[in-house]
Amino acid sequence: MSQDVSNVSHIIFDWDGTIMNSAGKIVSCMQKAAALASLPIPNSKQVEHIIGISLLPAVQQLFDIGVNKAQEVCTYYKQAYLEQDQTPCPLFDGAHELLSALSSRYTLGVATGKARRGLQRAFEQTNSAVYFSDARCADEADSKPSPDMLIQLLKQWQIEPHQAVMIGDTTYDMQMAEAISMPRIGVSYGVHDKLAILQHGPAHVVDALHELHCIFPQRS
Repeated sequence: MSQDVSNVSHIIFDWDGTIMNSAGKIVSCMQKAAALASLPIPNSKQVEHIIGISLLPAVQQLFDIGVNKAQEVCTYYKQAYLEQDQTPCPLFDGAHELLSALSSRYTLGVATGKARRGLQRAFEQTNSAVYFSDARCADEADSKPSPDMLIQLLKQWQIEPHQAVMIGDTTYDMQMAEAISMPRIGVSYGVHDKLAILQHGPAHVVDALHELHCIFPQRS
């Protein structure tokens, strides 16, 4: 853990499992989709393992199925997410306070496995769009763990990888940053195991969102 994040100017957050407590709804909707598609219903751990990957490749990986069947499952999943499942998806405790504080001193972005419409909906439901200057979504870039989302954001901001830090709850978040030598911070309260995250050399791993206040220095 030798990375220095004290001099970064830009902070990139994953969304599901890092900012928003949405794993329960994702699991529930994926289980509903599996039932409708007459596939074996995965358990929570199996679904949690693929959270963070873009939806189509995540479904293919989860069920070990081809593109056509996976597209059917994706359709059922989206219907469940938008119309059927009522599992709440609040932001994690302290999210607004943290994002408000950080956005006054850093440029914030999002790199997420959500599609743009899904992220926009989450922004609107949580009144959180104001904190972020830019985002890259699943329908705009190659799926994690490809670093494509991060590369696009760096190009947009005209900065180098060492000037930003990626914060996320999955090994996919760590891998995408690691691939371009970007500093990274893991969170242990999301869907992937802390030990797995540590395999990718994060500068820190925090156990609660508010702990990030202590990592980034106050700046005038």
